[in-house]
Amino acid sequence: MTDISPLQWRKSSYSNGSGGNCIEIAELASGGTAVRDSKDPGGSVIGVSHRAWGDFVEAVRDGRLG
Repeated sequence: MTDISPLQWRKSSYSNGSGGNCIEIAELASGGTAVRDSKDPGGSVIGVSHRAWGDFVEAVRDGRLG
């Protein structure tokens, strides 16, 4: 991923603006998901497969990553 400018980023619904650990995600044309730190939008971006992102979200919702 070299050009992320066309991506439509969405901030986590749990983000409250108080400086916590928040992320932004964007859908990739390949069907995957791009993830970045919302406090550092010019920093690193991680691309993951649609399945990997779904597994991560499910694990968070189920409390398996706490």
